[in-house]
Amino acid sequence: MAKKDSNANNEQLIAEFKALVADTEELLQNSIELTGDKAEVLRGQINSSLQRARKALTSTEQALLERGKEALHSSEEYVREHPLQSLAIGAGVGFLLGLLVSRR
Repeated sequence: MAKKDSNANNEQLIAEFKALVADTEELLQNSIELTGDKAEVLRGQINSSLQRARKALTSTEQALLERGKEALHSSEEYVREHPLQSLAIGAGVGFLLGLLVSRR
């Protein structure tokens, strides 16, 4: 469930940034010929896109932080419930990393 939410947030964030890029390109192309009200409308659209992108980025950041906290909690709980298995896994990973480092 959390992975689906994260993927949806990532897709939304990408869409927001694509819209922002498109609006910025439009502003750059039309900035020479636009003056007055038209320029203000376009600047307002870009500002709105920036605000949406910031909100999407903040939302994604919060979701990632929450997932990280959940993963940390799950890991701590597993170690408390299975200390010997956790110790064996840690020793095995350390041994494999030692082998990899010593080969170089």
